Amino acid sequence: MSRNTKINLVLLLAVAALAVLPLALGLGDHKKEPFTGADAEAETAITELRPDYEPWFSPLYEPPSGEIESALFALQAALGAGVLAYYFGLRRGRRQGEQRALDQQAGSALAGAAGKSTAERD
Repeated sequence: MSRNTKINLVLLLAVAALAVLPLALGLGDHKKEPFTGADAEAETAITELRPDYEPWFSPLYEPPSGEIESALFALQAALGAGVLAYYFGLRRGRRQGEQRALDQQAGSALAGAAGKSTAERD
């Protein structure tokens, strides 16, 4: 097993552990909504500390339900991942194209040099 394969397996196990352990250990069981986002946690903390707090801004668009909000967030994450994947794929493709061009130039230069030496001998 190569070193990269071992590293990838360790990273995969770490991601799986981060996803499964909070559920298996029952973290958040004492809360009404156990796995809320950081925004909801911050809002709860602010209202507990200062009940008379008024927000400075209001959202531009308030989705009608939590499911739609989650779907929009997932769409945003998917679009971002797509842009990053396109960028890294483009960079890799360009690098591979440059390497092929260099290999072809080196191959034609070697073939040209070999052809000249044979012609010079005759």
